[in-house]
Amino acid sequence: MKNVPEKESKTDKKASQLEHVQTDHKDTDLTTNQGTKVQSTVDSLKVGARGPTLMEDFHFREKLTHFDHERIPERVVHARGFGAHGFFQAYESMQECTCAKFLQDPSVVTPVFVRFSTVVGSRGSADTVRDVRGFATKFYTDQGNYDLVGNNIPVFFIQDAIKFPDLVHAIKPEPHNEIPQASAAHDTFWDFVVCNPETANMIMWLLSDRAIPRSFRMMEGFGVNTFRFVNEKGSARFVKFHWKPLLGVHSLVWDEAQKIAGKDPDYNRRDLWNAIETGQYPEFEFGVQMIEEQDEFSFDFDILDPTKIWPEEIIPVKIIGKMTLNRNVSNFFAETEQVAFHPANVVPGIDFTNDPLLQGRLFSYLDTQLIRLGGPNFHEIPINHPVAPMHNNQRDGYHRMRIDVGNVSYSPNSLQADCPKPVSSDQGGYMHYAEKVDGKKVRERSPSFLDFFGQARLFWNSMSAAEKRHIVEAFHFEVGKVKDKTIRQRVVDMFNEVDGALAQQIAEGISAKPPSAPSNNAVTASSAALSQENTARSAQTRIVAILAENGFRYDDVSGMMDFLKNAGVSSEIICSRQGIVTSEDGRQLDACQNYRTAAAVLYDAVFIPGGKQHKESLSQQNDTKQFVADMFVHCKAICAAGEGADVLTATEPVNLIAQPSGFPDELHTVDGIVTARNIALMTDLCEEFLKAAAAHRHWARYQYV
Repeated sequence: MKNVPEKESKTDKKASQLEHVQTDHKDTDLTTNQGTKVQSTVDSLKVGARGPTLMEDFHFREKLTHFDHERIPERVVHARGFGAHGFFQAYESMQECTCAKFLQDPSVVTPVFVRFSTVVGSRGSADTVRDVRGFATKFYTDQGNYDLVGNNIPVFFIQDAIKFPDLVHAIKPEPHNEIPQASAAHDTFWDFVVCNPETANMIMWLLSDRAIPRSFRMMEGFGVNTFRFVNEKGSARFVKFHWKPLLGVHSLVWDEAQKIAGKDPDYNRRDLWNAIETGQYPEFEFGVQMIEEQDEFSFDFDILDPTKIWPEEIIPVKIIGKMTLNRNVSNFFAETEQVAFHPANVVPGIDFTNDPLLQGRLFSYLDTQLIRLGGPNFHEIPINHPVAPMHNNQRDGYHRMRIDVGNVSYSPNSLQADCPKPVSSDQGGYMHYAEKVDGKKVRERSPSFLDFFGQARLFWNSMSAAEKRHIVEAFHFEVGKVKDKTIRQRVVDMFNEVDGALAQQIAEGISAKPPSAPSNNAVTASSAALSQENTARSAQTRIVAILAENGFRYDDVSGMMDFLKNAGVSSEIICSRQGIVTSEDGRQLDACQNYRTAAAVLYDAVFIPGGKQHKESLSQQNDTKQFVADMFVHCKAICAAGEGADVLTATEPVNLIAQPSGFPDELHTVDGIVTARNIALMTDLCEEFLKAAAAHRHWARYQYV
C-alpha cells in the first residue's frame, strides 16, 4: 500500500466530506411543514371528546398525507442497499492517460458516497443471500459528479442490454405466486440460463463464494463495462475499473449464509456501520486495466464483451488511488434511498465505448430515476447535488428546489449575453471521443462475442479444491430447486461445455443423467487473480467469540482480549446467561451475549479459556457444543487455553482432530485449532491464534465433515 499525504484527520467527520443539508431538531418547537406552531400532535380536532374528527384539522391532514406518501417506489433491482460517505485520493498523476482532474493531483481530496446492495431481492430481504452485490460510487469532483456504477463480480449475465428486462423477469420471483424471494433457485431463471448460453461465465461466478461475501468491506468492485480514458490531446485508451479491498476478498460458506439470514438479516450492513463507528474505516484501492487502441483486437476475447474479464496476467491492474469510507449516513432515507447513480454521469477524461450492455445502461438508469424519485429534478436532492456549480436553462418539473431568477431560459440569447455560455474543450468543456463509426444498421451480434464457455472454463480451472466443492454444492442447491427435469438436464449438458467432470458432479446431485460424451477440453489455462485463496489476509476488524461461564480463568480472558484489541480485533464474551460472569478468583466481566442472542455464524473465530468449574459447565452444555461444532464445520479458527482444551476433546467432530490422549500441554496447532494447556504459553497462544484467524478458513477440515 502506498502512502498518500492526507490534508485532514480521518476522525474529523467533516473533513473531506460533501456538506449536506442537515437539521437537528433538538430544543425546537413542533410546527407544521409551513412553520405554524402546533399545540398537540397526539389528539385530532373533534366535535366533543368522543365526537367525529373535523376535516378542518389542518395538522391532522398534513401529518397523515405526508405519512401516506413517505414511501417511494423501490428500485427494480438493487433495492436492498446500504451506503456510507468517504473520500478518494489518487496515488499519482494520471494526466498522461486522462484529463479527469480528480485522478491527476494526489493532494486533492474528492468526497465520495458508496452504496453497496444485493440485486434480486426486495428491500426487506436478507443481506446474505446468494446474489451479485452492487458497488456504486459517486465522486463529487470539481468537474461535476462522476458515478462509477459497478458490481462485486466483473462479468455480467448477458451481452446486450436489450435482454436485461428478460433476465430480471426470469430471476425475480415467479409471477404466478411471487416465490421465491431473493433467489435464483427456481425454474424460470434456469430456463433463461439454458436458453442463453452466454450466461455460462456469470453463472460460474454467481455459484462461487464471490456471491456470498463475508462483508462489504471484504469484496472487490468492478466497473464491469469497458470505458475509455481520454487525455487532453484527445488520445484514448480502453479501460476497466477495479476496487481492491485492503482487507482481502473473503466470503461466507453457504450454511453460514443461510443461518445468518435468520439470525441477523442485516449482517452485512451492520458490519459496515459498526466498522465505521469504531474507526475501523474500510479502505479500497482503485485500479485500472488499460489497453491501447491499436491493441483492441489483439486478444482471444472481445474487449467490449461484458461477459468476459480481461485476465490480470495479460492486462495487469495498475493501482492509482485509494478510497476510505469514514462516515455513516445521518438519515438512511434522505441519503441511501434517495441517492441516484447513473453511468452517464461522467467528467471530462472518461468516455464510453460500444459495449452493448453499457449502451443500454446509459438510457435505463436515468429513466428509472425519473419515476422512482418523482421527476427530473432529483439532482437537486442533497445527496445527489454536485459540488461543482450548476448552470443551465432546464426549468420547472416536480420538486424544483432552486429558484432561478431572470426572464431568460433559452439558448442562444442576447438578453443575457448568451449565458450560461457553452465551454470549449480546452477550457474544461466535456468533449466526446471522436471515434469513427461506419456500418449498416443491423440486429446482429459480433462473431467475436460467440465464445460462451472459454472464460467459464478459465474460472473453473482457477479455483482451489475447496472453491470447486462450493460451486458444485451451489449447483446442487440451485438447480435442485428446479422442478422441470428437462431444464435440469439441459443445465448438465450446457456446463459439460465448460468441463466434463463438473457436469458429471452436477448430474450426481440433481437426479440428472451424466453427459453421454463428457467434455475433455485440453485447455487448462488458469488465472491466480480469480481464486480467493490468493487474496490478502488479515485478522484486523475480525470478531472473536469468547465462551465463558462462572469459574473461568480471568487472566486467560483479559490477556486474550487485550492482545486482540491491540491487533485491531474485536471480541465479545458469550455466556449461558447474559450479564456478569465471575472468574475462579472472584473477578468479574460482562457477558454481553448469550446463546440466544449470539451464534457461531456471526463470529470469525472462538476462544475458550481455562478454569475447572468453567470447563465442567461448558462441557455439559449442548449450546456450547453446537457453537464449537459450527465453528469447526465452517473451518474457522478455534483456540483453547488450559482446561478449555478439554471442551474441544468433548465436542464432536472437533475431537476427531485431537490426539488419542487429547490435546497436548505444549503449544499445538493443527488445521486452525490452536491449544496450549500450559498457561505459561499464553503469549505464544495468542500470537498463533491471531495467525489462524487471519487465514479466514482452514479447508483441510473438510476431511472430517
